[in-house]
Amino acid sequence: MTKTNDIEIYTIPTCPFCQKAKEKLNDNYLDYTEYDISHNEEEIRHKLAELFEIPSGRATVPQITINGKHIGGYSELKELINSGRLNQYLN
Repeated sequence: MTKTNDIEIYTIPTCPFCQKAKEKLNDNYLDYTEYDISHNEEEIRHKLAELFEIPSGRATVPQITINGKHIGGYSELKELINSGRLNQYLN
């Protein structure tokens, strides 16, 4: 039986790093749930900052979680993939 991974990505449509993060996930055959926060961007950014304990009080996008663990944004995802450490987060 294949285990699935719970990957969530918080995005806005105009964000180039959001697009790059989704491309990285797709290139690695990883399914994800996308949450477009553009309908209430400022409030949701603040809530994400609280949830993910981001010191600035305002989260950038994308914000990515894998199996309940917050990994950060595009740069952190890229580093996990390039370093081979992504598997530590996957089932």
